[in-house]
Amino acid sequence: MADVKYYDVILKPVVTEKSMNAMTEKKYTFLVHTDATKNQIKEAVEKMFEGTKVERVNTMNQDGKNRRRGMVVGKTSKTKKAIVTLTADSKDIEIFEGL
Repeated sequence: MADVKYYDVILKPVVTEKSMNAMTEKKYTFLVHTDATKNQIKEAVEKMFEGTKVERVNTMNQDGKNRRRGMVVGKTSKTKKAIVTLTADSKDIEIFEGL
């Protein structure tokens, strides 16, 4: 397993209609490093965003899709998505405030 530091775990937030609706329940969705574990994701969120306390982390692995360009067949890269649920007394994550 790769040596993944907490600042390398979270790649970017996922901004979709479904993920924005889940934010009312304090659930935030991020694209994360493919080798990151649930404990590493929890640690990264709590260190990167002050005042947040993580209650639960759900992850899903997504395989790359087959893509074709003429006769050449290839695959897109694999991704991992994490849905982070915060506790009721936790602060909200600021990057989603203006959306």
